[in-house]
Amino acid sequence: MKRIYVVGTADTKGGELEFLVDCISKAGGKPVLVDVGTTEPSLAPDVNRHEVARHGTQHAQADLASGDRGRAVGAMAEAFAAFLASRNDVAGVIGIGGGGGTSIATAGMRRLPLGVPKVMVSTLASGDVSPYVDISDIIMMPSITDLAGLNRISRMVLANAASAISAMAQHYSPASDAGRSIGLTMFGVTTACVTQIVERLKASLECLVFHATGTGGRTMEKLVDSGLIGGVIDITTTEICDLLFGGVLPATEDRLGAVARTGIPYVGSVGALDMVNFWAPDTVPDRYRGRLFYNHNSNVTLMRTTREESIAIGEWIGRKLNSCEGFVRFLIPEKGVSALDIEGGAFWDPGADEALFNAIEATVTQTPRRKVVRLPLHINDPAFAEAAAAAFTEIEDR
Repeated sequence: MKRIYVVGTADTKGGELEFLVDCISKAGGKPVLVDVGTTEPSLAPDVNRHEVARHGTQHAQADLASGDRGRAVGAMAEAFAAFLASRNDVAGVIGIGGGGGTSIATAGMRRLPLGVPKVMVSTLASGDVSPYVDISDIIMMPSITDLAGLNRISRMVLANAASAISAMAQHYSPASDAGRSIGLTMFGVTTACVTQIVERLKASLECLVFHATGTGGRTMEKLVDSGLIGGVIDITTTEICDLLFGGVLPATEDRLGAVARTGIPYVGSVGALDMVNFWAPDTVPDRYRGRLFYNHNSNVTLMRTTREESIAIGEWIGRKLNSCEGFVRFLIPEKGVSALDIEGGAFWDPGADEALFNAIEATVTQTPRRKVVRLPLHINDPAFAEAAAAAFTEIEDR
């Protein structure tokens, strides 16, 4: 039987948790109360903090016993994430908390697949919630008042939250498997290319396009790991530039990791590897003063990558591709990698481009499965989009 996990620190939020459990039961849900507190609870939970802590590492358990609240909260977050990931009866999760409780509960929520209902009632929900939500689909709900005892406002908020999670859990429909879905990466300067690829493939494939802003690439790869995307056309690998050179839209070191782990068919390219992203001009690090910049808008400043940086990018990509044992086709557009990197364009630099292309070719170990293909085209040429679509069609059913 699927159940709704109600999560909070029962040492400080006992009354609120009890009220939430009651509301969920009245709404027809099956609640399971999980205590993630670090001291003695004020009520008896269904899952006590010791059972949760048992799922943490030895190091985490030592931190829980240390008496240091900061260390204990971090350890409980790690343990709760492992605990929740081990459950097979989760219909939904709802958490309540301030700073510590929000950190613990959302750590577990982020481990669950996309689509599983997740609601976090938090005192922090009206601020920057990106550390708590990250690339998941957690719904952050402001608590309005502090969660320091029940009152007419907190009862209203918690009752609404209970109704929301109960309704979502009762009507939750898991996403189907990857089937004929593919992920594509796009940036403004590669939009023409990706749009044309989608037009060529959308009749036979569900095309999910991700904005290559750091979170976009990570979200796509999480869906690959979850089995919800069966192939990737990774035209726009620009997030790697920001990872290597301190830009504001970076990938993580795990970029292309999901492709390696799953062996899905992969077509990649060098889209927007001519640029590192910063915010307004005054946010550019001092070490980059004097470089070639392009003001995309008043809040986004693009910096042209140099020959040396291009070599580092190419080698990084090559090493990652070598770990991919599925079918890989990596396409190189010899006449430019973005709308700015075109003859007469602001970032046109054939020397830097050639250094990038040569580094990729020199690093990749080519096999019948893994090939680097040069094309005498610009990345936004219709013929390049045609080549990318054809390359994916060639490998997707092998």
